[in-house]
Amino acid sequence: MPTQTVTRAVESDSEPIEIYNVLAKVSNIPKWAPVFADAIERIDDTHYSVTKNDATFNLQLLLHPSAGTVDYIREMPNNKRGGAYIRVIPRPLGGCAVIITVPIGPNTNESDVGRTLEQELAELIRLARA
Repeated sequence: MPTQTVTRAVESDSEPIEIYNVLAKVSNIPKWAPVFADAIERIDDTHYSVTKNDATFNLQLLLHPSAGTVDYIREMPNNKRGGAYIRVIPRPLGGCAVIITVPIGPNTNESDVGRTLEQELAELIRLARA
């Protein structure tokens, strides 16, 4: 079976709540994940309209603060749902690890998606430190 998702992880000296807060504020997505979104419009507390390259799709935000999870779920072709599944976990001596899993799109490949995730994680950490 071909690989369907890509997962990347990074460690940071930032505390988990600092990273989590950046992720939980959906308007930050274009800042750290510009490949995913150019603009985001809030519909309600958990639903958003995302624009990327003049195409628009709906996004649902699922937060679980005590578990450090932030999921961005979008409508996919053929009535499927998928998206970015993100975990922020504390490190034993301070700081955190951030893990993200995303699907491989039809016009992408595993290595390109992996490189994009690495860049996005680096930018997420930079944004949390700002």
